[in-house]
Amino acid sequence: MSNQSGLLRARRFAPLFVTQFLGAFNDNVLKNAMVVLLTFQAASWTTMKPELLANLAAGIFILPFFLFSATSGQLADKYDKAELARLSKLLEVAIVLIAGVGFFVQSLNVLFLSLFLMGAQSTLFGPVKYAILPQHLKSEELVGGNALIEAGTFVAILLGTLLGGLLAASEAATVWITAVGLVVAVAGYLASRAIPVAVPPAPTLAINPNPLTETWRNIGFARENQVVFLSIMGISWFWLFGALFLAQFPAYTKDVLGGSETAVTLLLATFTFGIGVGSLLCEKLSAKRVELGLVPLGSIGLTVFALDLAFASPATPAAGIGAIALLQFASTWRVLADLVLIGIFGGFFIVPLYALVQQRSNPEHCARVIAANNILNALFMVVGALAAAGMLAAGLSIPMLFAVAAVCNAAVALFIYGLVPEFLLRFIIWMLIHTVYRLRIQDLDHVPEGGPAVIVCNHVSFVDALVIMAACKRPIRFVMDHHIFRWPLLNFVFRTSKAIPIASAKEDPAMMDRAFEEVGKALDAGDLVGIFPEGKITADGNINPFRPGITRILARNPVPVVPMALRGLWGSFFSRKDGPAMTKPFRRGLFSKIELVGSAAVPAAAALPERLQADVTALRGDWA
Repeated sequence: MSNQSGLLRARRFAPLFVTQFLGAFNDNVLKNAMVVLLTFQAASWTTMKPELLANLAAGIFILPFFLFSATSGQLADKYDKAELARLSKLLEVAIVLIAGVGFFVQSLNVLFLSLFLMGAQSTLFGPVKYAILPQHLKSEELVGGNALIEAGTFVAILLGTLLGGLLAASEAATVWITAVGLVVAVAGYLASRAIPVAVPPAPTLAINPNPLTETWRNIGFARENQVVFLSIMGISWFWLFGALFLAQFPAYTKDVLGGSETAVTLLLATFTFGIGVGSLLCEKLSAKRVELGLVPLGSIGLTVFALDLAFASPATPAAGIGAIALLQFASTWRVLADLVLIGIFGGFFIVPLYALVQQRSNPEHCARVIAANNILNALFMVVGALAAAGMLAAGLSIPMLFAVAAVCNAAVALFIYGLVPEFLLRFIIWMLIHTVYRLRIQDLDHVPEGGPAVIVCNHVSFVDALVIMAACKRPIRFVMDHHIFRWPLLNFVFRTSKAIPIASAKEDPAMMDRAFEEVGKALDAGDLVGIFPEGKITADGNINPFRPGITRILARNPVPVVPMALRGLWGSFFSRKDGPAMTKPFRRGLFSKIELVGSAAVPAAAALPERLQADVTALRGDWA
């Protein structure tokens, strides 16, 4: 967590973090206090059922994201994002005062107006907080920064939820809710004044006042990159999924568990705590890169534990007891465990997707792509709130609603991963490195961050390419023996990563020529190409002589060559020690230690096979 703690001390990140934290905290103090107050005192405010009231409130808060995100994205690309952050905080002060009036006169209409305005203020700040990160953070800090923003947001939700629940249950609740909201809004404005200038990427942009045409245009920017667009769809689904759960908690606590206001706070706190933990774990599990392999892992956990939550819900509720008393029931602990795990896996799902959108979006359109994300988030959440309200009104129980959401989550995940196999590819690689092996990397910063280069490495096992792909930040196109494509799982992995099949000149000279031509095109396009110059997997643990293929590659494309060496794979399940590979499971046990070591790039003119073999042999040392 050292990189993350360093960011929290940096002026280029800390004021933004505090501003975002206080904003999310205040939203939830006001929103959750309002919902809890109305849920348990609904009869004196309205004839509407509490569970429908909660979903309506959620929909009203989200609606402005759909209506105003396009304009907010334009503003964030045209003007200094720090100034926009300060403006949004001043608006927050005014909105709290409007909410105070609503509480004072007990007007549901005024309270819903304040909810709508809170959503509008958050809409303005949304593109600012995410589009400013790539401007102020380094590429290797992007995952850590997003993780802190997400964790901070949900810790703020947790604390705001706790305080909102306490305020809703206190004497003179409406006065305390308004006073606390006002103090927090002013503190958020003071924090925003320290956010450094963020030079606008498109200062000459003409603002399109038509939200409909600009919304479509922003979605067009997002659709320029299929992976970015589908990541946005995944983010939007997550917010539908999470908002659906959060909106049901008051009624779920009251009608299913039989708990009081304090029990509502316990459930909300548990859920948001889990998301905060999952978000903070992302940087450690992703090794400071945008690790897409965590996304499928997250979706699996969301489905499994949402289903278990549906089955864990008691058939007979208790009788309006508090949080402490509710903990006496074994079923409550299972419910809380499910909520924590849903939150943790939700963090695994959402943080890499946000970082990916920021990383792969055109910098000039980044805020508008974030705006498109917010538009689709809003659309999904509004539709989700309406669908949930409709199913509940039709007689579906809340636990069954959770089960429906879990099944839909699995279907959405399969749809996205079917269109973008890169997610499943990274998941397979990530699972390999975190279950079968413990990978240590050293000196891989010699791999250039951009531009063409060739990676050469010793060839020990069938998973060498996967280990190297897991360790390197950039995608690599490996040249692989065409026979390896016969294995079903490896076929999927290597075809998805655009590996280049090759055969020997004796076996298929035409395929060999096509392979070298494809390598040349890849290097022309600025890609990284990986080769194993030995031409075969070692049968005795020693490095075989390097073949002259590297010379042919460099004759057409004189690019730098980065030597690497794998250590510790000889004798593993995927190596050929003591016979054919993959015939003796658990030969080394799980989590066996391996290493990947790199060295300085060798200029093309000096990258002779003998020189490269000597470099790789020296890097490997005595540990095969």
